[in-house]
Amino acid sequence: MIRPYFRSGIGVDIKGDGSPVTRADREAEAAIRAVIAQEFPEHGLWGEEHGRSRPDAVYEWVIDPIDGTKAFLCGVPLFGTLIALCEKGRPILGILDQPIQRERWIGVRGHGTLFNGRRTRTKPPVPLKSAILCSTTPDMFTGWKAAKHQRLAAACAFTRWGVDCYAVGMIAGGNIDLMADALLKPWDFLALAPIVEEAGGVVTDWMGAPLTTGSGETFLAAANPEIHAAALALLKE
Repeated sequence: MIRPYFRSGIGVDIKGDGSPVTRADREAEAAIRAVIAQEFPEHGLWGEEHGRSRPDAVYEWVIDPIDGTKAFLCGVPLFGTLIALCEKGRPILGILDQPIQRERWIGVRGHGTLFNGRRTRTKPPVPLKSAILCSTTPDMFTGWKAAKHQRLAAACAFTRWGVDCYAVGMIAGGNIDLMADALLKPWDFLALAPIVEEAGGVVTDWMGAPLTTGSGETFLAAANPEIHAAALALLKE
């Protein structure tokens, strides 16, 4: 659904929250929802573009058809399709699919993380001063969040901006150490948690709480417990 629209000059609409949306977003989510509804009619569905149904179901699929729509519009293949399966609000399966590069990460609770069918692992611990941090955009960090993010970024070797959800694939694959974002919705982060955790990393909010369908806007993914603890200590100050 997405590939034919990539670098096609597709039009864009601006939603009420100021974020962009395209036909590719809407059509991809509709296709995903149709497949899930056919296979698991008793499950809940919650997508960025088409809303929420059966929110009280034990199992709920949470969908972001194009996470990184701005990258998609710019012709940059760092966006991804995110699909999470939650059990009683906790993500137990996560999929990150990059359809242009044909790369897919799948993390399943208790079964590890696969990258294009092969097991993948995060990096071993390094000192925070040697860590690579990724964040999506400085615009995410306003008010109290700006000071906290600046403190973390200053402690790391460098910060790479604009990688969107693709950064989580790089954490799971052992390339970077940390990702810290804010102003997120559940469909932005729930699929990412199992991918990192099952590859050996840790994912929480900025207070150290595990992520659920009821979590707030902050996100911290780390390659291992040691660097997560070091980053979290700065974010909680």
